[in-house]
Amino acid sequence: MKNLFASLVLATALLSGCKSKNADLIVYNAKVYTVNDKFDTAAAFAVKDGKILAVGSDAEIKKEYSATEELDAKGKAVYPGFIDAHAHFYGYGQSLQTADLTGTKSWAEVCQVLSSFAKSQPKGWLIGRGWDQNDWSNKEFPDRADLDRLFPNQPVLLTRVDGHAAIANEQALYAAGISKSYPLTGGDIVEKNGRLTGLLVDNAVRLVSSKIPAESPEEQEKVLLDAQAKCFAVGLTTIDDCGVDASLVDFIEKLQASNKLKMRLYLMLSDKESNYDYLFKRGAIKTQRLNVRSFKVYADGALGSRGASLLHPYSDMPTKKGFLLSSQQHFQQVAEKIAAHDFQMCTHAIGDSANRTILKIYNKVLGGKNDKRWRIEHAQVVAPEDFALFGKTNVVPSVQPTHATSDMYWAGDRLGAARLKTAYAYKQLLQQNGWLPLGTDFPVEDINPMLTFFAASFRKDAKDYPKGGFQMENALTKEETLRGMTIWAAKANFEEKEKGSLEKGKLADFVILDNDIMTTQADKILKTQVLKTYINGEKVYEKK
Repeated sequence: MKNLFASLVLATALLSGCKSKNADLIVYNAKVYTVNDKFDTAAAFAVKDGKILAVGSDAEIKKEYSATEELDAKGKAVYPGFIDAHAHFYGYGQSLQTADLTGTKSWAEVCQVLSSFAKSQPKGWLIGRGWDQNDWSNKEFPDRADLDRLFPNQPVLLTRVDGHAAIANEQALYAAGISKSYPLTGGDIVEKNGRLTGLLVDNAVRLVSSKIPAESPEEQEKVLLDAQAKCFAVGLTTIDDCGVDASLVDFIEKLQASNKLKMRLYLMLSDKESNYDYLFKRGAIKTQRLNVRSFKVYADGALGSRGASLLHPYSDMPTKKGFLLSSQQHFQQVAEKIAAHDFQMCTHAIGDSANRTILKIYNKVLGGKNDKRWRIEHAQVVAPEDFALFGKTNVVPSVQPTHATSDMYWAGDRLGAARLKTAYAYKQLLQQNGWLPLGTDFPVEDINPMLTFFAASFRKDAKDYPKGGFQMENALTKEETLRGMTIWAAKANFEEKEKGSLEKGKLADFVILDNDIMTTQADKILKTQVLKTYINGEKVYEKK
Protein backbone atom coordinates (compact mmCIF):
# COMPACT_ATOMS: atom_id res chain seq x y z
CA MET A 1 0.00 0.00 0.00
CA LYS A 2 2.88 2.34 0.85
CA ASN A 3 4.41 1.76 -2.60
CA LEU A 4 1.05 2.37 -4.31
CA PHE A 5 0.55 5.63 -2.37
CA ALA A 6 4.06 6.81 -3.27
CA SER A 7 3.41 6.04 -6.93
CA LEU A 8 0.16 8.04 -6.88
CA VAL A 9 1.91 11.03 -5.27
CA LEU A 10 4.69 10.87 -7.89
CA ALA A 11 2.20 10.62 -10.78
CA THR A 12 0.21 13.57 -9.44
CA ALA A 13 3.37 15.63 -9.15
CA LEU A 14 4.42 14.76 -12.69
CA LEU A 15 1.01 15.64 -14.06
CA SER A 16 1.03 18.89 -12.12
CA GLY A 17 4.45 19.74 -13.58
CA CYS A 18 3.13 19.17 -17.10
CA LYS A 19 0.10 21.40 -16.59
CA SER A 20 0.16 24.32 -19.02
CA LYS A 21 0.17 27.96 -17.95
CA ASN A 22 -2.97 30.01 -18.26
CA ALA A 23 -3.36 32.63 -20.97
CA ASP A 24 -6.26 34.75 -22.16
CA LEU A 25 -5.56 34.35 -25.87
CA ILE A 26 -3.44 32.19 -28.13
CA VAL A 27 -2.88 33.23 -31.73
CA TYR A 28 -1.62 30.37 -33.89
CA ASN A 29 -1.23 29.21 -37.48
CA ALA A 30 0.04 32.68 -38.39
CA LYS A 31 3.02 34.32 -40.01
CA VAL A 32 3.97 36.67 -37.20
CA TYR A 33 6.32 39.52 -38.05
CA THR A 34 7.77 40.19 -34.63
CA VAL A 35 9.79 43.25 -35.79
CA ASN A 36 12.33 42.45 -33.08
CA ASP A 37 16.01 43.31 -33.49
CA LYS A 38 16.56 40.31 -35.78
CA PHE A 39 13.27 40.83 -37.64
CA ASP A 40 12.30 37.25 -36.79
CA THR A 41 9.06 35.60 -37.84
CA ALA A 42 7.08 33.14 -35.74
CA ALA A 43 3.85 31.15 -35.94
CA ALA A 44 2.15 31.78 -32.62
CA PHE A 45 2.05 33.80 -29.41
CA ALA A 46 0.19 33.80 -26.11
CA VAL A 47 -1.40 36.80 -24.40
CA LYS A 48 -2.43 37.44 -20.79
CA ASP A 49 -3.63 40.64 -19.15
CA GLY A 50 -3.05 42.55 -22.36
CA LYS A 51 0.60 41.56 -22.74
CA ILE A 52 2.48 38.95 -24.70
CA LEU A 53 3.62 35.97 -22.63
CA ALA A 54 5.66 34.18 -25.27
CA VAL A 55 6.25 33.95 -29.00
CA GLY A 56 7.19 30.76 -30.83
CA SER A 57 5.97 27.88 -32.95
CA ASP A 58 2.45 26.49 -32.74
CA ALA A 59 3.73 23.44 -30.91
CA GLU A 60 5.78 25.43 -28.40
CA ILE A 61 3.00 27.84 -27.51
CA LYS A 62 0.25 25.23 -27.29
CA LYS A 63 2.42 22.92 -25.20
CA GLU A 64 3.23 25.61 -22.66
CA TYR A 65 -0.06 27.54 -22.55
CA SER A 66 -3.78 26.95 -22.50
CA ALA A 67 -6.15 29.85 -23.15
CA THR A 68 -9.79 30.77 -22.77
CA GLU A 69 -9.70 31.94 -26.41
CA GLU A 70 -7.75 30.62 -29.37
CA LEU A 71 -7.45 32.44 -32.68
CA ASP A 72 -6.60 30.49 -35.82
CA ALA A 73 -4.98 33.07 -38.13
CA LYS A 74 -5.33 30.63 -41.04
CA GLY A 75 -1.83 31.33 -42.27
CA LYS A 76 -2.36 35.08 -42.55
CA ALA A 77 0.27 37.69 -41.77
CA VAL A 78 0.21 39.25 -38.32
CA TYR A 79 2.00 42.54 -37.63
CA PRO A 80 2.48 44.77 -34.61
CA GLY A 81 -0.29 47.36 -34.44
CA PHE A 82 0.55 50.22 -36.78
CA ILE A 83 1.64 53.49 -35.20
CA ASP A 84 1.14 56.80 -36.99
CA ALA A 85 4.03 58.97 -35.81
CA HIS A 86 2.50 62.20 -37.09
CA ALA A 87 -1.21 62.84 -37.46
CA HIS A 88 -4.05 65.02 -36.23
CA PHE A 89 -6.42 62.56 -34.60
CA TYR A 90 -8.83 65.10 -33.14
CA GLY A 91 -8.66 67.25 -36.28
CA TYR A 92 -9.45 64.20 -38.37
CA GLY A 93 -12.48 63.46 -36.22
CA GLN A 94 -13.60 67.05 -36.68
CA SER A 95 -13.18 66.75 -40.45
CA LEU A 96 -15.58 63.79 -40.43
CA GLN A 97 -18.28 66.18 -39.22
CA THR A 98 -17.67 68.77 -41.97
CA ALA A 99 -17.76 69.05 -45.76
CA ASP A 100 -15.16 66.74 -47.33
CA LEU A 101 -13.51 68.63 -50.18
CA THR A 102 -10.73 66.10 -50.75
CA GLY A 103 -10.21 65.19 -54.39
CA THR A 104 -12.31 68.03 -55.82
CA LYS A 105 -11.13 68.89 -59.33
CA SER A 106 -12.19 72.55 -59.51
CA TRP A 107 -13.42 75.47 -57.44
CA ALA A 108 -16.85 74.95 -59.00
CA GLU A 109 -16.88 71.38 -57.65
CA VAL A 110 -15.89 72.67 -54.20
CA CYS A 111 -18.89 75.00 -54.24
CA GLN A 112 -21.13 72.17 -55.44
CA VAL A 113 -20.02 69.82 -52.63
CA LEU A 114 -20.45 72.58 -50.06
CA SER A 115 -23.93 73.45 -51.33
CA SER A 116 -24.98 69.82 -50.92
CA PHE A 117 -23.47 69.69 -47.42
CA ALA A 118 -25.18 72.97 -46.47
CA LYS A 119 -28.62 71.35 -46.79
CA SER A 120 -27.90 69.52 -43.54
CA GLN A 121 -26.47 72.68 -41.93
CA PRO A 122 -29.06 75.43 -42.50
CA LYS A 123 -27.73 77.54 -39.64
CA GLY A 124 -24.36 78.38 -38.15
CA TRP A 125 -20.90 78.04 -39.67
CA LEU A 126 -20.22 76.02 -42.80
CA ILE A 127 -16.87 74.28 -42.43
CA GLY A 128 -15.01 72.23 -45.01
CA ARG A 129 -11.54 70.88 -45.61
CA GLY A 130 -9.44 69.23 -48.30
CA TRP A 131 -9.36 71.43 -51.43
CA ASP A 132 -6.08 71.68 -53.29
CA GLN A 133 -5.72 74.11 -56.18
CA ASN A 134 -2.77 72.09 -57.47
CA ASP A 135 -5.29 69.41 -58.50
CA TRP A 136 -7.29 71.85 -60.62
CA SER A 137 -6.76 72.80 -64.26
CA ASN A 138 -6.79 76.42 -63.08
CA LYS A 139 -4.18 76.30 -60.34
CA GLU A 140 -4.86 79.82 -59.06
CA PHE A 141 -6.04 80.22 -55.47
CA PRO A 142 -9.84 80.73 -55.27
CA ASP A 143 -11.74 83.93 -54.50
CA ARG A 144 -14.62 84.30 -52.03
CA ALA A 145 -17.07 85.81 -54.56
CA ASP A 146 -18.93 82.54 -55.19
CA LEU A 147 -19.16 81.83 -51.46
CA ASP A 148 -20.60 85.29 -50.83
CA ARG A 149 -23.23 84.71 -53.51
CA LEU A 150 -24.17 81.19 -52.39
CA PHE A 151 -24.04 81.79 -48.64
CA PRO A 152 -24.77 85.46 -47.96
CA ASN A 153 -26.03 84.82 -44.42
CA GLN A 154 -23.75 82.03 -43.18
CA PRO A 155 -20.06 82.29 -42.31
CA VAL A 156 -17.96 79.87 -44.39
CA LEU A 157 -14.39 78.68 -43.80
CA LEU A 158 -12.86 76.12 -46.16
CA THR A 159 -9.39 74.91 -45.23
CA ARG A 160 -6.84 73.81 -47.80
CA VAL A 161 -5.73 70.16 -47.65
CA ASP A 162 -2.49 71.02 -45.79
CA GLY A 163 -4.27 73.09 -43.13
CA HIS A 164 -2.02 76.07 -43.86
CA ALA A 165 -4.41 78.13 -45.97
CA ALA A 166 -8.17 78.70 -46.11
CA ILE A 167 -10.80 80.62 -48.00
CA ALA A 168 -13.38 82.59 -45.99
CA ASN A 169 -16.50 84.35 -47.16
CA GLU A 170 -17.58 87.86 -46.22
CA GLN A 171 -19.63 86.70 -43.23
CA ALA A 172 -16.65 84.78 -41.78
CA LEU A 173 -14.30 87.73 -42.30
CA TYR A 174 -16.86 89.99 -40.63
CA ALA A 175 -17.11 87.62 -37.64
CA ALA A 176 -13.33 87.90 -37.23
CA GLY A 177 -13.36 91.67 -37.62
CA ILE A 178 -11.29 91.59 -40.80
CA SER A 179 -12.25 94.34 -43.21
CA LYS A 180 -8.89 94.97 -44.83
CA SER A 181 -5.45 93.44 -45.21
CA TYR A 182 -2.82 94.27 -42.60
CA PRO A 183 0.71 93.07 -41.73
CA LEU A 184 0.75 89.79 -39.85
CA THR A 185 3.69 87.84 -38.47
CA GLY A 186 3.84 84.42 -40.10
CA GLY A 187 0.69 84.85 -42.13
CA ASP A 188 -1.03 86.65 -44.96
CA ILE A 189 -4.48 88.19 -45.47
CA VAL A 190 -4.59 88.28 -49.25
CA GLU A 191 -5.88 91.39 -50.98
CA LYS A 192 -6.23 92.03 -54.71
CA ASN A 193 -7.03 95.39 -56.28
CA GLY A 194 -7.93 96.77 -52.87
CA ARG A 195 -10.41 93.95 -52.09
CA LEU A 196 -10.07 90.99 -49.73
CA THR A 197 -10.09 87.78 -51.75
CA GLY A 198 -10.95 85.71 -48.66
CA LEU A 199 -7.68 83.77 -48.93
CA LEU A 200 -5.91 83.40 -45.60
CA VAL A 201 -2.45 81.87 -45.21
CA ASP A 202 -1.00 80.30 -42.03
CA ASN A 203 -1.46 82.53 -38.96
CA ALA A 204 -4.21 84.46 -40.74
CA VAL A 205 -6.38 81.32 -40.74
CA ARG A 206 -6.54 81.36 -36.93
CA LEU A 207 -7.99 84.87 -36.94
CA VAL A 208 -11.15 83.37 -38.42
CA SER A 209 -11.10 79.78 -37.13
CA SER A 210 -10.89 81.04 -33.53
CA LYS A 211 -14.39 82.49 -33.98
CA ILE A 212 -15.98 79.11 -34.71
CA PRO A 213 -18.10 78.08 -31.68
CA ALA A 214 -16.53 75.45 -29.44
CA GLU A 215 -17.91 71.91 -29.50
CA SER A 216 -20.08 70.59 -26.70
CA PRO A 217 -18.82 67.58 -24.67
CA GLU A 218 -21.21 65.38 -26.65
CA GLU A 219 -19.79 66.68 -29.92
CA GLN A 220 -16.23 66.18 -28.67
CA GLU A 221 -16.97 62.58 -27.77
CA LYS A 222 -18.43 61.93 -31.22
CA VAL A 223 -15.35 63.50 -32.85
CA LEU A 224 -13.00 61.21 -30.94
CA LEU A 225 -15.02 58.00 -31.28
CA ASP A 226 -15.65 58.52 -35.00
CA ALA A 227 -11.92 59.01 -35.56
CA GLN A 228 -11.14 55.92 -33.48
CA ALA A 229 -13.47 53.68 -35.49
CA LYS A 230 -11.91 54.76 -38.79
CA CYS A 231 -8.38 54.27 -37.47
CA PHE A 232 -9.04 50.80 -36.03
CA ALA A 233 -10.42 49.75 -39.41
CA VAL A 234 -7.03 50.41 -41.05
CA GLY A 235 -4.97 48.76 -38.30
CA LEU A 236 -3.83 51.81 -36.36
CA THR A 237 -3.40 51.21 -32.63
CA THR A 238 -1.38 54.29 -31.58
CA ILE A 239 -1.64 57.82 -32.97
CA ASP A 240 0.64 60.80 -32.37
CA ASP A 241 -1.75 63.77 -32.28
CA CYS A 242 0.47 66.69 -33.15
CA GLY A 243 -0.68 69.93 -31.59
CA VAL A 244 -3.66 69.90 -29.22
CA ASP A 245 -4.76 72.12 -26.38
CA ALA A 246 -4.31 71.06 -22.76
CA SER A 247 -8.07 71.37 -22.26
CA LEU A 248 -8.48 68.25 -24.42
CA VAL A 249 -6.20 66.13 -22.21
CA ASP A 250 -8.62 65.90 -19.28
CA PHE A 251 -11.50 65.03 -21.59
CA ILE A 252 -9.50 62.26 -23.29
CA GLU A 253 -8.43 60.86 -19.91
CA LYS A 254 -12.06 60.56 -18.82
CA LEU A 255 -13.11 58.96 -22.09
CA GLN A 256 -10.25 56.46 -21.87
CA ALA A 257 -11.04 55.71 -18.21
CA SER A 258 -14.61 54.86 -19.21
CA ASN A 259 -13.12 52.45 -21.82
CA LYS A 260 -15.01 54.19 -24.63
CA LEU A 261 -11.81 55.57 -26.12
CA LYS A 262 -9.44 52.62 -26.49
CA MET A 263 -7.00 54.16 -28.97
CA ARG A 264 -3.53 54.79 -27.57
CA LEU A 265 -2.61 58.45 -28.01
CA TYR A 266 0.67 60.33 -27.86
CA LEU A 267 -0.38 63.96 -27.48
CA MET A 268 1.82 66.91 -28.34
CA LEU A 269 0.57 70.12 -26.74
CA SER A 270 0.52 73.23 -28.93
CA ASP A 271 3.01 76.08 -28.59
CA LYS A 272 0.93 78.16 -26.19
CA GLU A 273 1.78 79.66 -22.82
CA SER A 274 -1.19 78.08 -21.02
CA ASN A 275 -0.17 74.66 -22.35
CA TYR A 276 3.38 75.06 -21.02
CA ASP A 277 2.01 76.12 -17.64
CA TYR A 278 -0.32 73.12 -17.55
CA LEU A 279 2.26 70.44 -18.31
CA PHE A 280 5.17 71.97 -16.41
CA LYS A 281 2.95 72.12 -13.33
CA ARG A 282 1.37 68.71 -13.72
CA GLY A 283 4.39 66.87 -15.11
CA ALA A 284 4.54 64.25 -17.85
CA ILE A 285 1.41 62.11 -18.11
CA LYS A 286 1.84 58.40 -18.76
CA THR A 287 -0.77 55.68 -18.67
CA GLN A 288 -1.12 52.59 -20.84
CA ARG A 289 -3.25 54.52 -23.33
CA LEU A 290 -2.06 58.11 -22.95
CA ASN A 291 1.36 59.74 -23.13
CA VAL A 292 1.81 63.51 -22.84
CA ARG A 293 5.41 64.69 -22.65
CA SER A 294 6.01 66.85 -25.71
CA PHE A 295 5.20 70.16 -27.38
CA LYS A 296 4.44 70.86 -31.04
CA VAL A 297 5.90 74.05 -32.49
CA TYR A 298 5.38 75.43 -36.01
CA ALA A 299 8.42 76.90 -37.73
CA ASP A 300 6.83 77.64 -41.11
CA GLY A 301 3.91 76.88 -43.39
CA ALA A 302 3.46 74.46 -46.27
CA LEU A 303 4.98 74.15 -49.72
CA GLY A 304 1.65 73.96 -51.52
CA SER A 305 0.52 77.35 -50.23
CA ARG A 306 4.04 78.81 -50.57
CA GLY A 307 4.26 79.40 -46.83
CA ALA A 308 7.25 77.07 -46.40
CA SER A 309 10.32 79.16 -45.53
CA LEU A 310 13.01 78.76 -48.21
CA LEU A 311 16.63 79.93 -48.32
CA HIS A 312 16.09 81.18 -51.87
CA PRO A 313 12.90 82.30 -53.67
CA TYR A 314 10.30 79.93 -55.04
CA SER A 315 11.15 78.87 -58.56
CA ASP A 316 7.60 79.56 -59.74
CA MET A 317 7.22 82.83 -57.81
CA PRO A 318 10.57 84.68 -57.50
CA THR A 319 9.04 87.37 -55.27
CA LYS A 320 8.30 84.89 -52.47
CA LYS A 321 10.54 82.94 -50.07
CA GLY A 322 7.85 81.94 -47.58
CA PHE A 323 8.14 82.92 -43.92
CA LEU A 324 8.74 81.74 -40.38
CA LEU A 325 5.57 81.69 -38.29
CA SER A 326 7.34 83.20 -35.27
CA SER A 327 10.63 84.96 -34.64
CA GLN A 328 13.88 83.05 -34.23
CA GLN A 329 14.02 84.50 -30.72
CA HIS A 330 10.70 82.81 -29.93
CA PHE A 331 11.94 79.41 -31.12
CA GLN A 332 15.16 79.83 -29.11
CA GLN A 333 13.27 80.74 -25.93
CA VAL A 334 10.81 77.89 -26.36
CA ALA A 335 13.64 75.39 -26.90
CA GLU A 336 15.45 76.57 -23.79
CA LYS A 337 12.25 76.41 -21.74
CA ILE A 338 11.34 72.91 -22.91
CA ALA A 339 14.91 71.68 -22.31
CA ALA A 340 14.96 73.15 -18.81
CA HIS A 341 11.85 71.12 -17.91
CA ASP A 342 13.13 67.99 -19.71
CA PHE A 343 10.27 67.64 -22.18
CA GLN A 344 10.38 66.75 -25.87
CA MET A 345 10.28 69.44 -28.56
CA CYS A 346 8.69 68.56 -31.91
CA THR A 347 8.85 71.25 -34.58
CA HIS A 348 7.08 71.43 -37.92
CA ALA A 349 9.67 72.48 -40.52
CA ILE A 350 9.03 72.22 -44.26
CA GLY A 351 11.37 74.61 -46.09
CA ASP A 352 15.17 74.42 -46.10
CA SER A 353 15.40 77.77 -44.29
CA ALA A 354 13.00 76.61 -41.57
CA ASN A 355 14.86 73.31 -41.18
CA ARG A 356 18.21 75.10 -40.91
CA THR A 357 16.85 77.58 -38.36
CA ILE A 358 15.42 74.90 -36.10
CA LEU A 359 18.36 72.50 -36.51
CA LYS A 360 20.80 75.20 -35.44
CA ILE A 361 18.69 76.06 -32.40
CA TYR A 362 18.33 72.38 -31.49
CA ASN A 363 22.07 71.82 -31.85
CA LYS A 364 22.85 74.81 -29.66
CA VAL A 365 20.40 73.86 -26.91
CA LEU A 366 21.07 70.10 -26.96
CA GLY A 367 24.84 70.61 -27.10
CA GLY A 368 25.87 67.19 -28.45
CA LYS A 369 24.87 63.54 -28.48
CA ASN A 370 21.82 62.85 -26.30
CA ASP A 371 18.66 60.77 -25.92
CA LYS A 372 16.15 63.64 -25.71
CA ARG A 373 14.65 62.56 -29.06
CA TRP A 374 13.75 66.08 -30.12
CA ARG A 375 11.97 65.84 -33.42
CA ILE A 376 11.61 67.78 -36.63
CA GLU A 377 8.24 67.01 -38.12
CA HIS A 378 8.27 66.68 -41.93
CA ALA A 379 11.93 67.69 -42.58
CA GLN A 380 10.67 68.09 -46.11
CA VAL A 381 13.26 70.26 -47.86
CA VAL A 382 16.77 70.10 -46.42
CA ALA A 383 19.86 71.83 -47.79
CA PRO A 384 22.60 69.25 -48.55
CA GLU A 385 24.98 70.70 -45.96
CA ASP A 386 22.36 70.52 -43.20
CA PHE A 387 21.64 66.76 -43.10
CA ALA A 388 24.53 66.20 -40.69
CA LEU A 389 22.88 68.50 -38.14
CA PHE A 390 20.32 65.76 -37.48
CA GLY A 391 22.89 63.15 -36.49
CA LYS A 392 25.16 65.58 -34.64
CA THR A 393 22.69 65.96 -31.78
CA ASN A 394 20.44 62.95 -32.48
CA VAL A 395 17.58 65.05 -33.80
CA VAL A 396 14.81 62.74 -35.03
CA PRO A 397 13.36 63.45 -38.50
CA SER A 398 9.70 62.42 -38.42
CA VAL A 399 8.47 62.05 -42.01
CA GLN A 400 5.33 61.24 -43.97
CA PRO A 401 6.02 59.21 -47.15
CA THR A 402 2.72 60.05 -48.85
CA HIS A 403 3.68 63.73 -48.83
CA ALA A 404 6.33 62.88 -51.42
CA THR A 405 3.91 61.09 -53.71
CA SER A 406 1.22 63.77 -53.31
CA ASP A 407 3.58 66.69 -53.91
CA MET A 408 5.77 65.19 -56.66
CA TYR A 409 3.48 66.52 -59.40
CA TRP A 410 4.23 70.15 -58.57
CA ALA A 411 7.08 70.20 -55.99
CA GLY A 412 9.63 70.63 -58.79
CA ASP A 413 7.81 73.76 -59.95
CA ARG A 414 8.09 75.24 -56.46
CA LEU A 415 11.69 74.18 -55.79
CA GLY A 416 13.50 73.63 -59.08
CA ALA A 417 15.51 70.49 -59.91
CA ALA A 418 18.48 71.11 -57.58
CA ARG A 419 16.46 71.64 -54.39
CA LEU A 420 14.07 68.83 -55.26
CA LYS A 421 16.95 66.31 -55.09
CA THR A 422 17.26 66.82 -51.32
CA ALA A 423 13.53 67.08 -50.66
CA TYR A 424 11.56 64.10 -49.29
CA ALA A 425 14.99 62.50 -48.81
CA TYR A 426 13.96 59.68 -46.49
CA LYS A 427 16.97 57.43 -47.04
CA GLN A 428 19.37 60.27 -46.33
CA LEU A 429 17.41 61.17 -43.21
CA LEU A 430 17.36 57.52 -42.07
CA GLN A 431 21.15 57.41 -42.27
CA GLN A 432 21.54 60.22 -39.73
CA ASN A 433 20.50 58.21 -36.66
CA GLY A 434 19.83 54.76 -38.10
CA TRP A 435 16.07 54.90 -37.50
CA LEU A 436 13.15 56.90 -38.87
CA PRO A 437 9.54 57.20 -37.62
CA LEU A 438 6.84 57.31 -40.30
CA GLY A 439 3.39 58.89 -40.29
CA THR A 440 0.75 60.32 -42.59
CA ASP A 441 -0.21 63.79 -41.29
CA PHE A 442 -3.87 62.78 -41.70
CA PRO A 443 -6.30 64.40 -42.49
CA VAL A 444 -3.82 66.12 -44.82
CA GLU A 445 -3.25 62.66 -46.31
CA ASP A 446 -5.29 59.45 -46.16
CA ILE A 447 -5.15 57.53 -42.87
CA ASN A 448 -4.43 54.15 -44.50
CA PRO A 449 -1.00 52.75 -43.47
CA MET A 450 -0.88 50.74 -46.71
CA LEU A 451 -0.45 54.01 -48.60
CA THR A 452 2.47 54.86 -46.32
CA PHE A 453 4.04 51.45 -46.91
CA PHE A 454 3.66 51.73 -50.68
CA ALA A 455 4.88 55.32 -50.92
CA ALA A 456 7.95 54.69 -48.76
CA SER A 457 9.02 51.46 -50.45
CA PHE A 458 8.04 52.12 -54.07
CA ARG A 459 7.84 55.95 -54.14
CA LYS A 460 4.62 55.81 -56.16
CA ASP A 461 1.10 57.06 -55.59
CA ALA A 462 -2.13 55.08 -55.70
CA LYS A 463 -2.29 55.56 -59.48
CA ASP A 464 1.05 53.68 -59.78
CA TYR A 465 2.74 56.89 -60.90
CA PRO A 466 5.54 57.34 -61.83
CA LYS A 467 6.43 53.98 -63.34
CA GLY A 468 10.03 53.99 -62.17
CA GLY A 469 9.29 55.59 -58.81
CA PHE A 470 9.97 59.14 -57.63
CA GLN A 471 13.65 59.75 -56.74
CA MET A 472 14.16 56.08 -55.91
CA GLU A 473 17.55 56.73 -54.31
CA ASN A 474 15.51 57.79 -51.28
CA ALA A 475 13.18 54.78 -51.19
CA LEU A 476 13.20 52.70 -48.01
CA THR A 477 13.35 48.91 -47.97
CA LYS A 478 10.23 47.06 -46.91
CA GLU A 479 11.85 46.16 -43.60
CA GLU A 480 12.84 49.76 -42.93
CA THR A 481 9.34 50.89 -43.80
CA LEU A 482 7.64 48.38 -41.49
CA ARG A 483 10.01 49.35 -38.68
CA GLY A 484 9.18 53.00 -39.34
CA MET A 485 5.47 52.23 -38.95
CA THR A 486 5.95 50.20 -35.75
CA ILE A 487 9.04 50.04 -33.54
CA TRP A 488 10.72 53.24 -34.77
CA ALA A 489 7.47 55.15 -34.40
CA ALA A 490 7.24 53.79 -30.85
CA LYS A 491 10.83 54.86 -30.22
CA ALA A 492 10.05 58.42 -31.32
CA ASN A 493 7.55 58.41 -28.42
CA PHE A 494 9.91 56.78 -25.87
CA GLU A 495 7.65 53.71 -26.00
CA GLU A 496 9.81 51.10 -27.74
CA LYS A 497 10.05 48.96 -24.59
CA GLU A 498 6.29 48.52 -24.40
CA LYS A 499 5.05 48.43 -27.99
CA GLY A 500 6.06 48.46 -31.65
CA SER A 501 7.08 44.78 -31.82
CA LEU A 502 5.53 41.45 -30.86
CA GLU A 503 7.85 40.26 -28.10
CA LYS A 504 7.53 38.81 -24.62
CA GLY A 505 6.38 41.41 -22.11
CA LYS A 506 5.09 43.92 -24.67
CA LEU A 507 1.54 45.09 -25.18
CA ALA A 508 -0.58 42.78 -27.31
CA ASP A 509 -1.40 45.31 -30.04
CA PHE A 510 -1.52 43.57 -33.41
CA VAL A 511 -3.26 43.43 -36.76
CA ILE A 512 -4.10 40.58 -39.10
CA LEU A 513 -4.00 41.39 -42.81
CA ASP A 514 -5.47 39.47 -45.73
CA ASN A 515 -2.22 39.95 -47.63
CA ASP A 516 1.43 39.65 -46.63
CA ILE A 517 2.77 43.07 -47.59
CA MET A 518 6.37 41.97 -47.01
CA THR A 519 6.24 39.35 -49.76
CA THR A 520 3.35 40.22 -52.05
CA GLN A 521 3.65 41.92 -55.42
CA ALA A 522 3.62 45.70 -55.38
CA ASP A 523 0.28 45.99 -57.18
CA LYS A 524 -1.46 44.06 -54.39
CA ILE A 525 -0.27 46.17 -51.47
CA LEU A 526 -2.87 48.92 -51.84
CA LYS A 527 -5.62 46.29 -52.08
CA THR A 528 -4.63 44.83 -48.71
CA GLN A 529 -7.41 44.77 -46.11
CA VAL A 530 -7.25 44.61 -42.32
CA LEU A 531 -9.10 41.51 -41.13
CA LYS A 532 -8.79 42.16 -37.40
CA THR A 533 -7.27 44.77 -35.09
CA TYR A 534 -6.40 44.04 -31.46
CA ILE A 535 -5.40 46.34 -28.63
CA ASN A 536 -4.34 44.84 -25.30
CA GLY A 537 -5.31 41.44 -26.68
CA GLU A 538 -8.88 42.72 -27.15
CA LYS A 539 -10.46 42.71 -30.59
CA VAL A 540 -11.45 46.28 -31.47
CA TYR A 541 -12.18 45.77 -35.17
CA GLU A 542 -13.18 42.89 -37.45
CA LYS A 543 -13.84 43.17 -41.17
CA LYS A 544 -17.44 42.28 -41.97
